[in-house]
Amino acid sequence: MLQTVRRAWGGQGDLWLFGYASLIWRPDFEPAEQRPARVPGWHRALRMWSRINRGTPDCPGLVFALLSGGCCRGVALKLPPGQTDALLEQIWAREMPLGVYDPRWLVCHTPQGPLRALAFTLSRRSPSYTGELSEAHYRQIFAQARGRYGSTLDYARDTLHGLRQHGIEDRALARLLGSQA
Repeated sequence: MLQTVRRAWGGQGDLWLFGYASLIWRPDFEPAEQRPARVPGWHRALRMWSRINRGTPDCPGLVFALLSGGCCRGVALKLPPGQTDALLEQIWAREMPLGVYDPRWLVCHTPQGPLRALAFTLSRRSPSYTGELSEAHYRQIFAQARGRYGSTLDYARDTLHGLRQHGIEDRALARLLGSQA
């Protein structure tokens, strides 16, 4: 799948990545440029099971996914020229350890104009899609789930904080965290 993404990029010009959750507050690389971005037709949702990064097979956690419908505000991150291939490998290893996401090239609307960016989306047909979860189920996951990068609760809090640092308010996430934020 990575080769397909590389072919679609073509290796020419800038490579942009759309960050909508942890890539905003922990990209693990120094972007050459960052721009506020809006992607119509997709929305951020804490509805993807995580059995490695924020949970385990026995106690799955959650991570954000980009699901179809709505509109998502995030950040477009430009990979530094000359480091693109190595960084793409690094990002791929981080985001696709189990190949769950559907990587797509999406149009991001930025103050400087539209650009094409790689985004990690999720199909509702994926076995990693949680579907609707009750508030009680979220609370249970927040209390128990922990993976190689820490707890689901810390991840959700860090995402809310990172979004706010970029002037993005995610009311659904704030409401979900409630007193836990």
